[in-house]
Amino acid sequence: MHRHVIAGLMIGGLLMTVAGCSSYYRVTDPASGKAYYTTKVNDAGRGGAVKIKDEKTGSMVTLQSSEIKEISSDEFEAALKAQPAKAQQAPMQAAPMQPAEAQPQPPAQK
Repeated sequence: MHRHVIAGLMIGGLLMTVAGCSSYYRVTDPASGKAYYTTKVNDAGRGGAVKIKDEKTGSMVTLQSSEIKEISSDEFEAALKAQPAKAQQAPMQAAPMQPAEAQPQPPAQK
């Protein structure tokens, strides 16, 4: 009986440890204002540069200057599900359509 209790406590402790080890980061490039989301930040070894894998796009990014902030798992998941900012703005940037009467009419045929 004691073995089962001890084994249960060890497994529970291990699960809590593994679940608590995940860290989530928003890494912002101050020059462009672009934000990247990752779970791991690596030192690129060149004057403070960082190398990350952007979880949103899957690409590897190296930033010479960056702002790193630890965020919650909820904020991380919401950022990964959000549409890219350019895709959201594209329809609003399209040229407005002109009314039909403002368009040139083809010449009348006789």
